[in-house]
Amino acid sequence: MPQIVDLNCFADGAMAERFNQEVQKVLENITDPNTDPTKVRKVTLTINFNSNDKREVVNVSVQAKSTLTPAKNIDTQLLVDYDSKGKVTGAELKSGVKGQTYIDTEGDISTDSGEKIISFKNK
Repeated sequence: MPQIVDLNCFADGAMAERFNQEVQKVLENITDPNTDPTKVRKVTLTINFNSNDKREVVNVSVQAKSTLTPAKNIDTQLLVDYDSKGKVTGAELKSGVKGQTYIDTEGDISTDSGEKIISFKNK
């Protein structure tokens, strides 16, 4: 069977270029540490053919599309409380356990929501 289309040269090479652009996106998504490296990604080339009434000329449209893996969920916890006026408020739980103090990343002692209790920095 004779070759009708050379995919590397089709549409002046634009189809191969678009395919490579989508492959680049897939590779960047795979190497993103915020995504699951084991999930499947895909590149789809959709080629549409539309003929005129005389069936002499065919318009061809090429679309390249990648399906990527979204970033992993980021989980945290909120402490629910009430302010002095009785309105519901919240703060992110930093210590891991409600009511527990902890040593924060700067070496200071903080409340469960991250408010500094004791700072050991030189002032």
